[in-house]
Amino acid sequence: MSDKLTDVQFWNGLEEVPRGLGPTAVTIGNFDGVHLGHQEVLTRLVAAAHEQAEPGEQATPQAVAITFDPHPLQVHRPEESPVMLTGTAEKLQRLAETGIDALLVLHYNLDLAGLTPEEFVKTYFVDTLNAAVVVIGHDVRFGRGNSGNFETMVELGRRYGFAVLGVDDFALTGHSVAETERRCSSTWVREALDAGDVAAAAEVLGRPHAVLGEVVHGAARGRDLGFPTANLGRDSEGMIPADGVYAGWLVDAAGARWPAAISVGSNPTFHGVERVVESHVIDRPTEAVEDFDLYGQHVRVEFVERLRGMVAYEGVAKLVEQMYQDVEQTREVLARVRAE
Repeated sequence: MSDKLTDVQFWNGLEEVPRGLGPTAVTIGNFDGVHLGHQEVLTRLVAAAHEQAEPGEQATPQAVAITFDPHPLQVHRPEESPVMLTGTAEKLQRLAETGIDALLVLHYNLDLAGLTPEEFVKTYFVDTLNAAVVVIGHDVRFGRGNSGNFETMVELGRRYGFAVLGVDDFALTGHSVAETERRCSSTWVREALDAGDVAAAAEVLGRPHAVLGEVVHGAARGRDLGFPTANLGRDSEGMIPADGVYAGWLVDAAGARWPAAISVGSNPTFHGVERVVESHVIDRPTEAVEDFDLYGQHVRVEFVERLRGMVAYEGVAKLVEQMYQDVEQTREVLARVRAE
Protein backbone atom coordinates (compact mmCIF):
# COMPACT_ATOMS: atom_id res chain seq x y z
CA MET A 1 0.00 0.00 0.00
CA SER A 2 1.23 3.47 -0.82
CA ASP A 3 1.87 6.26 1.64
CA LYS A 4 -0.77 8.36 -0.08
CA LEU A 5 -2.43 9.20 3.23
CA THR A 6 0.41 11.61 3.98
CA ASP A 7 -0.59 13.66 0.89
CA VAL A 8 -4.18 14.09 2.06
CA GLN A 9 -5.46 16.51 4.68
CA PHE A 10 -7.05 14.56 7.52
CA TRP A 11 -9.63 16.29 9.71
CA ASN A 12 -10.85 14.36 12.72
CA GLY A 13 -14.00 16.31 13.47
CA LEU A 14 -15.45 19.70 12.70
CA GLU A 15 -12.99 21.61 14.86
CA GLU A 16 -9.98 20.50 12.79
CA VAL A 17 -11.26 21.90 9.49
CA PRO A 18 -9.30 25.09 8.65
CA ARG A 19 -11.20 28.34 8.94
CA GLY A 20 -11.81 30.27 5.74
CA LEU A 21 -11.62 27.18 3.57
CA GLY A 22 -11.95 27.93 -0.12
CA PRO A 23 -14.66 26.35 -2.28
CA THR A 24 -14.83 22.55 -2.20
CA ALA A 25 -16.40 19.58 -3.93
CA VAL A 26 -17.93 17.29 -1.29
CA THR A 27 -19.21 13.75 -1.05
CA ILE A 28 -20.42 11.70 1.89
CA GLY A 29 -20.73 8.01 2.72
CA ASN A 30 -19.77 5.14 4.99
CA PHE A 31 -17.45 3.77 2.28
CA ASP A 32 -17.10 0.35 3.92
CA GLY A 33 -14.61 -1.56 1.78
CA VAL A 34 -14.07 1.36 -0.66
CA HIS A 35 -15.25 -0.88 -3.50
CA LEU A 36 -15.48 0.00 -7.19
CA GLY A 37 -18.81 1.75 -6.70
CA HIS A 38 -17.32 4.00 -4.04
CA GLN A 39 -14.28 4.59 -6.22
CA GLU A 40 -16.52 5.73 -9.08
CA VAL A 41 -18.15 8.35 -6.83
CA LEU A 42 -14.75 9.56 -5.61
CA THR A 43 -13.35 9.72 -9.14
CA ARG A 44 -16.33 11.86 -10.14
CA LEU A 45 -15.74 14.01 -7.06
CA VAL A 46 -12.15 14.77 -8.05
CA ALA A 47 -13.26 15.54 -11.61
CA ALA A 48 -16.02 17.83 -10.31
CA ALA A 49 -13.51 19.75 -8.20
CA HIS A 50 -11.39 20.45 -11.28
CA GLU A 51 -14.48 21.43 -13.29
CA GLN A 52 -15.36 24.02 -10.63
CA ALA A 53 -12.05 25.83 -11.08
CA GLU A 54 -12.52 29.37 -12.33
CA PRO A 55 -10.56 30.37 -15.47
CA GLY A 56 -7.40 32.20 -14.54
CA GLU A 57 -7.44 31.10 -10.90
CA GLN A 58 -4.50 29.05 -9.69
CA ALA A 59 -6.30 27.22 -6.86
CA THR A 60 -8.59 24.32 -7.74
CA PRO A 61 -11.44 23.60 -5.30
CA GLN A 62 -10.53 20.79 -2.94
CA ALA A 63 -12.20 17.39 -3.24
CA VAL A 64 -13.39 16.44 0.26
CA ALA A 65 -14.90 13.12 1.38
CA ILE A 66 -16.91 12.93 4.60
CA THR A 67 -17.20 9.59 6.35
CA PHE A 68 -18.33 8.30 9.75
CA ASP A 69 -16.70 6.40 12.58
CA PRO A 70 -18.24 4.23 13.89
CA HIS A 71 -20.69 3.00 11.25
CA PRO A 72 -24.19 4.37 12.01
CA LEU A 73 -25.65 0.88 12.42
CA GLN A 74 -23.18 0.21 15.24
CA VAL A 75 -24.83 3.09 17.10
CA HIS A 76 -28.50 2.61 16.23
CA ARG A 77 -28.82 -1.17 15.93
CA PRO A 78 -25.56 -2.82 16.98
CA GLU A 79 -27.15 -6.27 16.97
CA GLU A 80 -27.87 -5.84 13.23
CA SER A 81 -24.58 -4.19 12.30
CA PRO A 82 -22.57 -6.28 9.83
CA VAL A 83 -18.88 -7.01 10.26
CA MET A 84 -16.97 -4.13 8.68
CA LEU A 85 -15.03 -5.11 5.57
CA THR A 86 -12.12 -2.93 6.67
CA GLY A 87 -10.92 -1.23 9.82
CA THR A 88 -10.96 2.56 10.00
CA ALA A 89 -7.25 3.00 9.20
CA GLU A 90 -7.51 0.77 6.13
CA LYS A 91 -10.63 2.58 4.94
CA LEU A 92 -8.98 5.99 5.26
CA GLN A 93 -5.89 4.76 3.41
CA ARG A 94 -8.02 3.43 0.57
CA LEU A 95 -9.99 6.67 0.40
CA ALA A 96 -6.76 8.65 0.28
CA GLU A 97 -5.55 6.61 -2.69
CA THR A 98 -8.47 7.76 -4.85
CA GLY A 99 -6.96 11.20 -5.43
CA ILE A 100 -9.08 13.26 -3.05
CA ASP A 101 -7.57 16.24 -1.24
CA ALA A 102 -9.08 15.91 2.23
CA LEU A 103 -10.94 13.53 4.53
CA LEU A 104 -13.35 14.67 7.22
CA VAL A 105 -14.11 11.90 9.72
CA LEU A 106 -17.17 12.56 11.86
CA HIS A 107 -17.62 10.73 15.13
CA TYR A 108 -21.08 9.26 14.73
CA ASN A 109 -23.28 9.59 17.80
CA LEU A 110 -26.90 10.32 18.67
CA ASP A 111 -26.35 14.09 18.60
CA LEU A 112 -25.11 13.92 15.02
CA ALA A 113 -27.91 11.50 14.14
CA GLY A 114 -30.48 13.97 15.51
CA LEU A 115 -29.66 16.74 13.03
CA THR A 116 -32.32 17.38 10.41
CA PRO A 117 -31.18 17.11 6.77
CA GLU A 118 -31.02 20.91 6.53
CA GLU A 119 -29.15 21.29 9.84
CA PHE A 120 -26.62 18.69 8.74
CA VAL A 121 -26.03 20.21 5.31
CA LYS A 122 -25.82 23.79 6.60
CA THR A 123 -23.41 22.87 9.43
CA TYR A 124 -21.02 20.68 7.45
CA PHE A 125 -21.41 21.38 3.74
CA VAL A 126 -22.14 25.11 3.82
CA ASP A 127 -20.72 26.73 6.97
CA THR A 128 -17.70 24.44 7.36
CA LEU A 129 -16.67 23.18 3.92
CA ASN A 130 -17.96 26.00 1.71
CA ALA A 131 -19.28 23.44 -0.78
CA ALA A 132 -19.54 24.57 -4.40
CA VAL A 133 -20.69 21.14 -5.61
CA VAL A 134 -21.92 18.00 -3.85
CA VAL A 135 -21.38 14.62 -5.55
CA ILE A 136 -23.66 11.80 -4.33
CA GLY A 137 -25.41 8.64 -5.44
CA HIS A 138 -29.08 8.82 -6.30
CA ASP A 139 -29.87 6.47 -3.37
CA VAL A 140 -28.27 8.75 -0.74
CA ARG A 141 -29.98 9.06 2.66
CA PHE A 142 -28.95 11.55 5.33
CA GLY A 143 -30.21 13.50 8.32
CA ARG A 144 -32.49 12.52 11.18
CA GLY A 145 -34.13 9.16 10.55
CA ASN A 146 -32.53 9.08 7.08
CA SER A 147 -35.27 11.50 6.06
CA GLY A 148 -33.09 13.34 3.52
CA ASN A 149 -32.67 11.96 0.00
CA PHE A 150 -31.31 13.05 -3.37
CA GLU A 151 -34.22 15.41 -4.02
CA THR A 152 -33.72 16.95 -0.58
CA MET A 153 -30.08 17.63 -1.40
CA VAL A 154 -31.00 19.25 -4.71
CA GLU A 155 -33.47 21.56 -2.94
CA LEU A 156 -30.90 22.45 -0.27
CA GLY A 157 -28.38 23.15 -3.02
CA ARG A 158 -30.75 25.67 -4.56
CA ARG A 159 -31.29 27.27 -1.16
CA TYR A 160 -27.62 27.51 -0.16
CA GLY A 161 -25.94 27.94 -3.52
CA PHE A 162 -24.20 24.65 -4.34
CA ALA A 163 -24.64 22.35 -7.33
CA VAL A 164 -25.57 18.69 -6.91
CA LEU A 165 -24.13 16.00 -9.19
CA GLY A 166 -25.81 12.59 -9.08
CA VAL A 167 -23.74 9.47 -9.77
CA ASP A 168 -25.46 6.38 -11.13
CA ASP A 169 -24.87 2.99 -9.53
CA PHE A 170 -21.67 1.33 -10.68
CA ALA A 171 -22.43 -2.18 -11.90
CA LEU A 172 -20.28 -5.12 -12.91
CA THR A 173 -21.29 -6.94 -16.04
CA GLY A 174 -19.45 -9.40 -18.23
CA HIS A 175 -17.16 -10.33 -15.32
CA SER A 176 -16.66 -13.82 -13.95
CA VAL A 177 -18.56 -12.83 -10.80
CA ALA A 178 -21.55 -11.30 -12.55
CA GLU A 179 -23.33 -13.19 -15.32
CA THR A 180 -25.92 -10.43 -15.28
CA GLU A 181 -25.41 -6.81 -14.32
CA ARG A 182 -25.27 -6.22 -10.56
CA ARG A 183 -24.68 -3.06 -8.56
CA CYS A 184 -21.38 -2.98 -6.67
CA SER A 185 -22.05 -2.94 -2.94
CA SER A 186 -20.52 -3.78 0.42
CA THR A 187 -23.29 -6.38 0.82
CA TRP A 188 -22.09 -8.17 -2.30
CA VAL A 189 -18.53 -8.29 -0.95
CA ARG A 190 -19.77 -9.71 2.37
CA GLU A 191 -21.77 -12.39 0.59
CA ALA A 192 -18.69 -13.41 -1.39
CA LEU A 193 -16.46 -13.54 1.70
CA ASP A 194 -19.07 -15.52 3.64
CA ALA A 195 -18.94 -18.07 0.81
CA GLY A 196 -15.13 -18.05 0.71
CA ASP A 197 -15.20 -16.62 -2.81
CA VAL A 198 -12.38 -14.14 -2.33
CA ALA A 199 -11.83 -13.90 -6.09
CA ALA A 200 -15.36 -12.52 -6.51
CA ALA A 201 -14.82 -10.13 -3.60
CA ALA A 202 -11.64 -8.88 -5.28
CA GLU A 203 -13.49 -8.10 -8.50
CA VAL A 204 -16.06 -5.98 -6.65
CA LEU A 205 -13.38 -4.29 -4.53
CA GLY A 206 -10.97 -3.77 -7.41
CA ARG A 207 -8.18 -5.37 -5.33
CA PRO A 208 -7.65 -8.43 -3.09
CA HIS A 209 -9.55 -8.36 0.19
CA ALA A 210 -7.22 -8.06 3.21
CA VAL A 211 -7.17 -8.67 6.95
CA LEU A 212 -4.69 -6.64 9.04
CA GLY A 213 -3.27 -7.48 12.43
CA GLU A 214 -0.33 -8.18 14.67
CA VAL A 215 1.57 -11.46 14.34
CA VAL A 216 1.33 -13.36 17.63
CA HIS A 217 2.63 -16.65 18.98
CA GLY A 218 0.41 -19.66 18.33
CA ALA A 219 0.59 -23.35 19.17
CA ALA A 220 3.66 -23.76 16.87
CA ARG A 221 2.14 -26.87 15.26
CA GLY A 222 2.92 -25.57 11.79
CA ARG A 223 6.59 -25.10 12.65
CA ASP A 224 6.75 -28.61 14.09
CA LEU A 225 5.27 -29.97 10.84
CA GLY A 226 7.69 -27.99 8.65
CA PHE A 227 5.20 -25.25 7.75
CA PRO A 228 5.80 -22.30 10.12
CA THR A 229 2.97 -19.78 10.09
CA ALA A 230 2.42 -16.15 11.00
CA ASN A 231 -0.73 -16.06 13.14
CA LEU A 232 -2.85 -12.92 13.38
CA GLY A 233 -4.03 -11.84 16.82
CA ARG A 234 -7.68 -11.69 17.81
CA ASP A 235 -7.78 -7.90 17.43
CA SER A 236 -7.16 -8.07 13.67
CA GLU A 237 -9.21 -5.76 11.44
CA GLY A 238 -11.16 -6.68 8.33
CA MET A 239 -13.80 -9.30 7.65
CA ILE A 240 -12.36 -12.81 7.80
CA PRO A 241 -13.58 -15.01 4.92
CA ALA A 242 -15.10 -18.47 5.32
CA ASP A 243 -12.98 -21.27 6.78
CA GLY A 244 -10.63 -22.83 4.27
CA VAL A 245 -7.19 -22.63 2.68
CA TYR A 246 -6.34 -19.76 0.36
CA ALA A 247 -3.58 -18.60 -1.93
CA GLY A 248 -2.56 -15.03 -1.20
CA TRP A 249 0.06 -12.60 0.00
CA LEU A 250 1.50 -11.47 3.31
CA VAL A 251 2.75 -7.89 3.35
CA ASP A 252 5.14 -7.28 6.24
CA ALA A 253 5.75 -4.08 8.20
CA ALA A 254 8.51 -3.02 5.78
CA GLY A 255 6.18 -3.36 2.80
CA ALA A 256 7.72 -6.57 1.44
CA ARG A 257 5.09 -8.77 -0.25
CA TRP A 258 5.48 -12.49 0.30
CA PRO A 259 3.54 -15.31 -1.41
CA ALA A 260 1.63 -17.28 1.20
CA ALA A 261 -0.65 -20.26 1.74
CA ILE A 262 -3.28 -19.00 4.18
CA SER A 263 -5.37 -21.10 6.53
CA VAL A 264 -8.59 -19.79 8.10
CA GLY A 265 -10.29 -21.95 10.69
CA SER A 266 -9.99 -23.77 13.98
CA ASN A 267 -7.52 -26.55 13.05
CA PRO A 268 -10.07 -29.41 13.19
CA THR A 269 -7.37 -32.10 12.82
CA PHE A 270 -6.13 -31.00 16.25
CA HIS A 271 -9.66 -30.43 17.63
CA GLY A 272 -9.17 -26.67 17.82
CA VAL A 273 -12.00 -24.36 18.80
CA GLU A 274 -10.64 -20.85 18.23
CA ARG A 275 -10.84 -19.48 14.71
CA VAL A 276 -7.44 -18.20 13.52
CA VAL A 277 -5.80 -16.77 10.39
CA GLU A 278 -2.41 -18.37 9.71
CA SER A 279 -0.11 -17.57 6.80
CA HIS A 280 2.71 -19.85 5.67
CA VAL A 281 5.14 -17.76 3.62
CA ILE A 282 6.58 -19.78 0.75
CA ASP A 283 9.66 -19.46 -1.45
CA ARG A 284 11.66 -17.18 0.80
CA PRO A 285 15.23 -16.48 -0.34
CA THR A 286 17.69 -18.88 1.30
CA GLU A 287 19.40 -16.09 3.21
CA ALA A 288 16.05 -14.99 4.68
CA VAL A 289 14.89 -18.36 6.00
CA GLU A 290 16.67 -18.27 9.36
CA ASP A 291 16.13 -14.56 10.03
CA PHE A 292 12.48 -14.43 8.99
CA ASP A 293 10.80 -13.31 12.21
CA LEU A 294 7.42 -11.58 11.99
CA TYR A 295 6.41 -11.74 15.65
CA GLY A 296 5.08 -8.40 16.87
CA GLN A 297 4.85 -6.95 13.36
CA HIS A 298 1.61 -5.52 12.02
CA VAL A 299 1.03 -7.21 8.68
CA ARG A 300 -1.67 -7.44 6.04
CA VAL A 301 -2.90 -10.75 4.66
CA GLU A 302 -4.37 -10.52 1.16
CA PHE A 303 -6.66 -13.28 -0.14
CA VAL A 304 -6.41 -14.15 -3.84
CA GLU A 305 -8.17 -17.48 -4.35
CA ARG A 306 -9.72 -20.25 -2.24
CA LEU A 307 -8.03 -23.60 -2.68
CA ARG A 308 -10.27 -25.82 -0.56
CA GLY A 309 -12.49 -25.98 2.50
CA MET A 310 -11.32 -26.85 6.00
CA VAL A 311 -11.07 -30.61 6.60
CA ALA A 312 -10.29 -32.74 9.66
CA TYR A 313 -7.68 -35.29 8.51
CA GLU A 314 -7.17 -38.73 10.02
CA GLY A 315 -3.63 -38.41 11.24
CA VAL A 316 -0.83 -35.90 10.85
CA ALA A 317 0.74 -37.67 7.84
CA LYS A 318 -2.31 -37.04 5.67
CA LEU A 319 -2.45 -33.42 6.81
CA VAL A 320 1.20 -32.85 5.91
CA GLU A 321 0.66 -34.44 2.49
CA GLN A 322 -2.23 -32.06 1.88
CA MET A 323 -0.18 -29.08 3.05
CA TYR A 324 2.48 -29.84 0.45
CA GLN A 325 -0.27 -29.88 -2.16
CA ASP A 326 -1.64 -26.58 -0.85
CA VAL A 327 1.77 -24.93 -1.18
CA GLU A 328 2.22 -26.17 -4.73
CA GLN A 329 -1.26 -25.02 -5.69
CA THR A 330 -0.56 -21.62 -4.11
CA ARG A 331 2.52 -21.28 -6.34
CA GLU A 332 0.43 -22.09 -9.41
CA VAL A 333 -2.35 -19.65 -8.53
CA LEU A 334 -0.01 -16.76 -7.79
CA ALA A 335 2.08 -17.45 -10.90
CA ARG A 336 -1.09 -17.24 -12.96
CA VAL A 337 -2.11 -13.99 -11.25
CA ARG A 338 1.32 -12.47 -11.93
CA ALA A 339 1.00 -13.39 -15.61
CA GLU A 340 -2.46 -11.84 -16.03
